[in-house]
Amino acid sequence: MLKKFFTIFFFILLNNAYAQEKIAFIDVNYILNNSNAGKEANKQIEIKQKKLTSEFEKFKKKINTEKKTLSNQKNVISKEEYGKKLMDLEKEIQKYNSKISKKNNELLNYKAKSKTEFTKNLKPILAEYSKENSISMILRKENLLIGKTELDVTEGILELFNKKVKKLSLN
Repeated sequence: MLKKFFTIFFFILLNNAYAQEKIAFIDVNYILNNSNAGKEANKQIEIKQKKLTSEFEKFKKKINTEKKTLSNQKNVISKEEYGKKLMDLEKEIQKYNSKISKKNNELLNYKAKSKTEFTKNLKPILAEYSKENSISMILRKENLLIGKTELDVTEGILELFNKKVKKLSLN
């Protein structure tokens, strides 16, 4: 009887010791969007996106004008000339669509590169923070269903990230 009691008591102590492991979570997107380096990277992405949109809008206006001009000339020029101009216009549209697609892919690659660079810079900061604060595990907030707000270390990580990372090297 006494042996069973000590065995049960030992397992309770053992479980309690494991329960003392410190776990925390962070909001990675919050750090990306609110860190100085993340804000700068997002600003560059936004500039590239606006430039691409502006180019696309200019081309759309140009094509619409050319279509309207061609439509107005339909009855004035010969069918062969009309067909040739229409084919040239369609080739120009295809060529531009290819160019836009390429630039869009470049933008997506730039976004992916910025996230990769951000993660590369964040990992050693997380390791340092967890070591200094005796944290066994840091989880992503997106992967949690529920957790105590006291376990959220996002602000501490953000502060450390801003001190250590001034800019993401994306070029």
